[in-house]
Amino acid sequence: MEDHHKRKRDGSPAENGGGAVDLSLLEAVERSQNGGAEALDARAVKKLVLSFERRLRDNLEARMKHPEEPERFADSEVELHGEIERLRVLAGAPELYPELVALNAVPSLVGLLGHDNADIAVDVVSLLTDLTDADVLGDHDDPARALVAALVDNNALELLVQNLARLSEADPDEAAAIYNTLANVENMIEVNPAVADLVCERTKLLRWLLGRIKVREFDANKQYASEILAILLQNSAANQKRLGQMNGVDGILQAVAMYKSRDPKSSDEEEMLENLFDCLCCLLMPAENKERFLKSEGVELMIIIMKQKKSAYGSAIRALDFAMTKYPPACERFVDVLGLKTAFAAFMVSKKNKKESYQEELEERIISLIASLFGGIVRGSRRDRLLSKFVENECEKIDRLMELYMRYSDRVKAETERLDQLELDDLEMDDDERYNRKLEAGLYTLQLIAVILGHLWSSEHPRMRARIELLLKQHKLTKEDVKDILQEYHDNIGDLDGPEEKERAQARIQKFIAAF
Repeated sequence: MEDHHKRKRDGSPAENGGGAVDLSLLEAVERSQNGGAEALDARAVKKLVLSFERRLRDNLEARMKHPEEPERFADSEVELHGEIERLRVLAGAPELYPELVALNAVPSLVGLLGHDNADIAVDVVSLLTDLTDADVLGDHDDPARALVAALVDNNALELLVQNLARLSEADPDEAAAIYNTLANVENMIEVNPAVADLVCERTKLLRWLLGRIKVREFDANKQYASEILAILLQNSAANQKRLGQMNGVDGILQAVAMYKSRDPKSSDEEEMLENLFDCLCCLLMPAENKERFLKSEGVELMIIIMKQKKSAYGSAIRALDFAMTKYPPACERFVDVLGLKTAFAAFMVSKKNKKESYQEELEERIISLIASLFGGIVRGSRRDRLLSKFVENECEKIDRLMELYMRYSDRVKAETERLDQLELDDLEMDDDERYNRKLEAGLYTLQLIAVILGHLWSSEHPRMRARIELLLKQHKLTKEDVKDILQEYHDNIGDLDGPEEKERAQARIQKFIAAF
């Protein structure tokens, strides 16, 4: 730490939140210890904490006495820095964290995040990152929970995020502290997932992250900001709505738009772009954000990205699928801005030169997108335009659909046979697990293909029906096979969206089964 008061700030010195620490008790413990190196145990922790608290007290007193004379408190700051560094040894013994908490050291440490000298705050951020690191915590679940609970109770989340505002990325140490602040948030969420909601409720972290991902230049902090944002949005409807209300949909679209006609320059930048699309897809879960996506011309941007065929191609298809699922206005906009041509061009692409797993993922996404279109556009000229795609060019889209049907059907049959064999070998498996294994093998995509076939058949278009029957016959299948797939789908529709929506969804599938 070269310039120990390079960020001298106005205002009162950092408050010592550790007033309840019994210094006399700790001093007595220290006096009873023998000198020299010692194994880290409860007594050693007390000794460390005592020494830290003493240096902290000295520094606060020096600052109060000589607020305008930095040279009078510089030495105490160097010593405080040294004590914080010494506390890092605790990361080697997470089982002793409850001791640290019991000694009431956490309020003192957390209080230093507001220290007038940003370098001291940076030290504490770094220390907390070490203490909460997943590799350090290992299987020490209870001590980890005790430490994180103490940090949250003592406003660590608020102070960590407030501290971000005074850190400058032009300074390498402070840029590293920003990275470590994000690492702290991630580490705490890993120990206690409820922190993901808490940090967004209590702080302005979402707004800070949104601002950070909009910065044009790519660097490690932008990448990490995108990752933390994705984590915060992943399993939290509250955070998805919060970010939506902050104009977050538009913000993420702006960040993604930088890649509409260029590819990321490195694997790290590629990962960041994937994180941004993960954020976008999470944001598109609540209906009000789908509406914001439409207003910000998200549909148009995704179509442009698809047309450019850059690395974000597959992610754009996925985002469109999220936007259109159970949201007819997005499906209508997609047809109106001539998205069908782009979607079906993607649908017709057979495997070539791309990695097989990537190509398969693309196929599954585009099938899901077409199923969403059929679900969202139920009548009128848009429906006619969608259906006509399957008649043009000698029904080539139906040929492709049946090719995919056969491929996924074969995979599901192979998995079913494998599961039957496992049951013969006395491996216990309940119906849910069996069904999930089949879904993983491709059953869900097969079900969506069957649903699309149901839409085509129900249109009562003679050419389409004739083509479907011909292709089924060629593959030694009948309409009963498609009905079986639809029936299994029907029987497993969940009530995540409520009992009424479940009934409606089942009625739609029942209609297809009856039509066949």
